[in-house]
Amino acid sequence: QVQLVESGGGLVEPGGSLRLSCAASGSIFSIAAMGWYRQAPGKQRELVATFTSAGSTNYEDSVKGRFTISRDNAKNTVYLQMNSLKPEDAAVYYCNADVRVITAWGTKEYRYWGQGTQVTVSS
Repeated sequence: QVQLVESGGGLVEPGGSLRLSCAASGSIFSIAAMGWYRQAPGKQRELVATFTSAGSTNYEDSVKGRFTISRDNAKNTVYLQMNSLKPEDAAVYYCNADVRVITAWGTKEYRYWGQGTQVTVSS
């Protein structure tokens, strides 16, 4: 079993910054892709930023130049530094990871989601 625990959400004024963290724990053999999605009320969940299994990064167009994803492999943790926040960035942000877990028969890859952390951008 693997748990993804997010932290760092909150209320910030437009133009402000927040840093989200997501730590993975459990029977982890390795982590492939890991990143962040968000879902605003009435909208579909969308990718914000992610590390791909190849190690490259992908960003949603509206956050390019404002958000930066980083990771600490030793801590199985991914971060999202969000600068110049806009009201339209407000959403529940979810951590996502493709994790190869240790089983009694070897290893197997699963996709996991965190519980979500609320980001509110308002004056």
